[in-house]
Amino acid sequence: MTFYIEYSVPAEGEQGARIPLTEQNPVGAVPVAEPGIPVVRTSELPARSAVTGTDADGAKAAAEEILAHSKTKEARLFEDEEGRLESGSGKLISVFRDGEGWSDH
Repeated sequence: MTFYIEYSVPAEGEQGARIPLTEQNPVGAVPVAEPGIPVVRTSELPARSAVTGTDADGAKAAAEEILAHSKTKEARLFEDEEGRLESGSGKLISVFRDGEGWSDH
């Protein structure tokens, strides 16, 4: 079974993260310092991480270890037998909220 968590990490600094955009590569990988490159600013950066577990409870425990080192307040746990990295892929099985714990779906 393959599990993934999706969460957002707050960007550092008052102005947030700067993500460069180009026609050849619309999602980045261009040095931010390069003059004339348009950038998008965002206050949060999305993340999707694989977590190990033989079942949903094991995946939740592994996810909590990852989330403990992040500054996120909420995460979604997906079961995805195909192992896709696309956001929202798989079946949503639970949502984690800081201070509340897991809520199964």
